[in-house]
Amino acid sequence: MTGTVLAPASEAELAALIAERHRARAPLRIAGGGTRVQTAHLPGDSLTVRGIAGVVTYSPGEMTLIARAGTPLDDIRLLLAAEGQALAFEPPDMRGVLGGTGVPTIGGVVAANASGPRRLAAGACRDHLLGLRFVDGQGRIIRNGGRVMKNVTGLDLGKLMAGAHGTLGVLTELALKTLPSLPERATLVFAGVTAAQAVAIFSAALATPFEVSGAAWRDGTAFLRIEGLGPQLAYRRARLLALFSDHRAEVLEADASDALWSGLRDVTHFAGRDAPLWRVLVKPTEAPRAVAGLQALGGTASLDWGGGLIWYAGPGRVAAVRAVVRS
Repeated sequence: MTGTVLAPASEAELAALIAERHRARAPLRIAGGGTRVQTAHLPGDSLTVRGIAGVVTYSPGEMTLIARAGTPLDDIRLLLAAEGQALAFEPPDMRGVLGGTGVPTIGGVVAANASGPRRLAAGACRDHLLGLRFVDGQGRIIRNGGRVMKNVTGLDLGKLMAGAHGTLGVLTELALKTLPSLPERATLVFAGVTAAQAVAIFSAALATPFEVSGAAWRDGTAFLRIEGLGPQLAYRRARLLALFSDHRAEVLEADASDALWSGLRDVTHFAGRDAPLWRVLVKPTEAPRAVAGLQALGGTASLDWGGGLIWYAGPGRVAAVRAVVRS
């Protein structure tokens, strides 16, 4: 289904447009950069906020960023990197695996609560959201939260809006907490392990004080990421290698580690496949059983978030996949 693409250039224009559509009872399909969710099959005209873009303010010393929803994610990453900072929740870029050709926006990241491998250590996108502005379904402009966590009072609407995919309102401006980028990184690689063995490794590593910031498994290999200053990193690496001395582990340093986790973040190992891709959330302890059941359907699976997130690509009707996960 196709329709007109509406691209308001300001929050006020957006509010007037939604108010008019509300009076007419006309549906709208909300999209940011069009890289995360396909909406062409839904009724109504398409609404994009790409015209409502730009960084409002960035205070490296206060570690806060305020940006309009249509601001490209890459622009924000470059701005923060210049100050040695980053979005700690590591938002993924799903264009490769979903075949999108648009530009990811910060509004789309928040609307999807998009969170990468570091979620297990730093929390999800919604945990770094300090405040927001949005236009509700009646065209009213609503502001919630503040620039710093201690100023956030009342009902935290950010927790509702993050992950709602625009169903509760159209985001126009976001205030986010930023954090310093850790200067050195390394990854412990455990080859030839099953999903059950990988989850056992993850559980043991995450129970230590060594601040593991990534725990993933794919193609029979488990990965543990550690980050920090040079002496910290060396100490953590040595202690973890000693902890898992009964496993043969290799270590990836710096750029090789970064490239690996960029791929895991963006799920590039499932790019180019025709099979449906499922994102399944489970208790980490339930992951081995769920993976075995999903693979029995004829597809392949990988793990992230220490076993809490399963990516599955392969055959299986909705009922069959749900039955495997819930059994």
